[in-house]
Amino acid sequence: MSAMPEATLSPPTVASEDWTDWRWQMRNRIHSVEALREWIEPTEDEIEAIEKTEGVFRWNVTPYYAQLMDREDPNCPIRRQVIPTMNELEEDLVGVEDPLTEVAHSPVKNLIHNYRDRVAFCVTAECAIYCRYCLRKRMVGDADFFMRTGELQEAIDYIAAHDEIRDVLLTGGDPLTFNEAHLEWLLSRLRAIDHVEIIRFGSRMPVKLPYRITDDLCSLLAKHHPVWVNTHFNHPKELTADAAAAIDRLTSAGVPVGNQTVLLRGINDDVETMKALNEGLVRMRVRPYYLYQAQLIGGTAHLRTPIETGMHIMRELRGRTTGFAIPDYVLDTPHGKVPLHRSYVRGRAGDRVVMETYSGQLWAEPNPIPSDENVPLQLPPIDLPPEADTIDIR
Repeated sequence: MSAMPEATLSPPTVASEDWTDWRWQMRNRIHSVEALREWIEPTEDEIEAIEKTEGVFRWNVTPYYAQLMDREDPNCPIRRQVIPTMNELEEDLVGVEDPLTEVAHSPVKNLIHNYRDRVAFCVTAECAIYCRYCLRKRMVGDADFFMRTGELQEAIDYIAAHDEIRDVLLTGGDPLTFNEAHLEWLLSRLRAIDHVEIIRFGSRMPVKLPYRITDDLCSLLAKHHPVWVNTHFNHPKELTADAAAAIDRLTSAGVPVGNQTVLLRGINDDVETMKALNEGLVRMRVRPYYLYQAQLIGGTAHLRTPIETGMHIMRELRGRTTGFAIPDYVLDTPHGKVPLHRSYVRGRAGDRVVMETYSGQLWAEPNPIPSDENVPLQLPPIDLPPEADTIDIR
């Protein structure tokens, strides 16, 4: 039988009742080199990057998540997700802030209506931590994207006026940065709309701040069923006893929990790590849902992998672990999500991988293979179809 995950103990200088108080964790987030030194020995590269990325993308880390970092190793998979490095300022093949054209699909502020029957509702721009590969770097932490009550109501009114919308995803930022009173206000108004069947939360709180998943929160979610939660574990080191307890509180309240992992170079881009992650999730009663190809956000080239790497991992998992421990490997495009397997992927056209979306539109994803990298799987070489939509490469 597998060993239970280790608990995350409070430091000697912090009372245990403070450590497990999510509000204390939020108030004491780490966002300076001086504070960071209490948890790790930052490298010169990290120190320089913290200074030079200040005007590019914020950073902060909860004490809980900081305690998971290796103090000495800058290649620690937890550390690399949240501490800036100078790689972020290197020349990238793209400088895209909104690769999915979410703004173009937003009829009102922060409401993304890309699929006919569902919307993504970015109810806040606040997060407990700022992941360096974040899809919404353009908005998280930016005051312009915070939602006033009237703006939230405008989005709710839009949902109410469109009876084709049956599924509402609350995302951000992280919607669970809201307190219970704010969540009750939001959920009760959505539940008053007859055609809204499902409410989903996209939240990394079980990973970065599991103490947010309180009994009071779970009771509130249970009042508004069916409510689903998709969270975001990327590495087995994140599967702590505290995280498992948070998941248990959710599932015991009748909330199904899924997981959306991002494939990240040097963090989880190998078969053994991905297998351990997904099997650990299943032991915690979390269903691996998506494995995302990292998006073309400017400054994230050092974290993106060739698509062939992800396809190889998926092929190696099949037949070697429980079927429902295998997520769908997908790429999110302006034309919807595309499963990255040979039924949809046509081949490689130089520095682009060509695929067909659910609507039949061809998409050519810029995805060069580094010259020093041997990919474990080969896609057939093809010419770039003239009708394929794509993003210009610098």
